[in-house]
Amino acid sequence: MTAYRIISGDSHFVEPPNMWAERIDKKFHDQAPHTVRGHGGQEGEFFVCENITPVPVAGFFGSGKSDEELPAHRKRGFEVAPKSVWDPAERLKEQDADGVSAEALYTSMGMLLFGLDDAALRAACFRAFNDWAAEYCSYNPKRLIGLGVISLEDIPTAVTELERIAQKGLHGALIWGAPPEDRPYSSREYDPFWAAAQDLQMPLSLHILTGRGGVQFDPRRVLYRYMKLPQEIQLSFADLIVGGVPERFPRLKLVSAENDVSWIPHFMYRLDHAYDRLRHFESLTLPMLPSEYMKRNVVATFQFETTNVNFTRQVFGADNILWSSDYPHTDSTWPHSQDLIAQAFGGIPEADVQKIVGANAAQLYHVE
Repeated sequence: MTAYRIISGDSHFVEPPNMWAERIDKKFHDQAPHTVRGHGGQEGEFFVCENITPVPVAGFFGSGKSDEELPAHRKRGFEVAPKSVWDPAERLKEQDADGVSAEALYTSMGMLLFGLDDAALRAACFRAFNDWAAEYCSYNPKRLIGLGVISLEDIPTAVTELERIAQKGLHGALIWGAPPEDRPYSSREYDPFWAAAQDLQMPLSLHILTGRGGVQFDPRRVLYRYMKLPQEIQLSFADLIVGGVPERFPRLKLVSAENDVSWIPHFMYRLDHAYDRLRHFESLTLPMLPSEYMKRNVVATFQFETTNVNFTRQVFGADNILWSSDYPHTDSTWPHSQDLIAQAFGGIPEADVQKIVGANAAQLYHVE
């Protein structure tokens, strides 16, 4: 695998616990996200803010831990975080250790802030994060591909923030994985934002844990919650496509982040079948099949899947798949990414391997 330039299409910053208090608009200082030691009788350091469910921070830097080590690791805090939380130079060392030359970097704790009920506070938190992320990535923009966070509560403000972060050097933006039920993505009110993203060539990502309904963390039901995570994202993509968003904005790029890829062939089949049999109930006519919009406008990341990548490639297309490490989260391939890549790509043509492990991400985010 060393012959390829390997770029993770989905890795993460981990925001220092004092970052928001230092950077947020002063009027929100007392409401800024922060961490606390212990919660509800549980050990560990927890990320808290207003109405969101407190979440232990250790999972944000659990990569490299064995399955058996994770329960004890969960009780730790930022004292065991990697140095890259504060220092981008250390992040490059971590990339080198994994044989990765660059990463598309998403927020970590900021994902949970999509569930904040206070829209003004949420927007202020996202602006503070975007400023910090842009500064962090300026250390080496070719290897640190920063992605911002945008609140869509107010569309004109969202457009302004998207323009601002593009000027600051960020390469895309994270939006609601699942919008409010009374404001689905098929609504035309979002059109100015889709238009801005298309014109700015800023891909928009729908990542797990970013629904407007927030994240409910229950340590007694970890497996159940894990299995539910991609479902709301799938429904969002169905609504975007049948709502005509890719038809109206053909150059808009949408990213399914950390939702795996094996579901996509069945999703395209089922969406096409539903369109064929049921579209007349909604008087719906699209110039292309829903699956064709998926292949033209959507890319998707994966990390651990090894058995179904080839089938997904054949149906969805090699140009639409991005390998990722998810570093430094618990569900990361680091520091064994190259071993996992070798397993995942057996039997796949070399040209397609090169696309999936790096070239697609470089093209998507306009990185040399």
